[in-house]
Amino acid sequence: MTGVTVNCDMGESFGIYSFGSDEACLPFVTHANIACGFHASDPIVMRKTVRLAKEHGVKIGSHPGLPDREGFGRREMRMTREEVSALVIYQTGALDAFARAEGVALSHIKPHGSLMGMAQREEHVAMGIADAAEMFGLPLIANANCVMSEVYARRGLAFSCEFYVDLDYDDDGRQIITMEHPPVAAEMVARKVRRAILEGLTTSIYGKEVSVVAESICVHSDTPGALAVAKTVHETLAAMQ
Repeated sequence: MTGVTVNCDMGESFGIYSFGSDEACLPFVTHANIACGFHASDPIVMRKTVRLAKEHGVKIGSHPGLPDREGFGRREMRMTREEVSALVIYQTGALDAFARAEGVALSHIKPHGSLMGMAQREEHVAMGIADAAEMFGLPLIANANCVMSEVYARRGLAFSCEFYVDLDYDDDGRQIITMEHPPVAAEMVARKVRRAILEGLTTSIYGKEVSVVAESICVHSDTPGALAVAKTVHETLAAMQ
């Protein structure tokens, strides 16, 4: 399956608080989505994560989230298009500065948590993110068959659609955003990846078969057993070549 990438949300530690298996996962992913200080992270963590991604030859993208550390960006907020665009520009600009300091360029933008979920349903949110991406000239990681993908396509923005291997889906084919990520069995990961790519399907938590597009497989560095998940995705894709 040449062309299927693996993206990982990471860089979400801050201060004395440590989250995620970032460095361990990096050898098994192609794209690092680095938190930019709003839902998590801080300047030191941003710099460190950029450097780690560069060392592993992994592409670096911004992972802008809602300004809600207590809720880890997983609680929705009411925002205007202007507020959303400013939010994404601010965070992406900060990460871009750290990337430039290390002599690398940003590869993409991927909204985090509830910002991503809101953009799948609300046109003004998707438009705000698109405004920022257009300003930076960066492609996006998105979800298929929703307002977000329709807006990006209409505006001529480059984007790839991801499949979440460590999150559940509802009957509408949308990922379910929770405050905690439960562990996922490696065998289930392999089955879900193969099915998403070969059949374009996954099973919702209610047993319904729903359509998905898996141009990129997403893993989260804060999922329990994240290393095993990332390694399984990597090995599954290699076996499908």
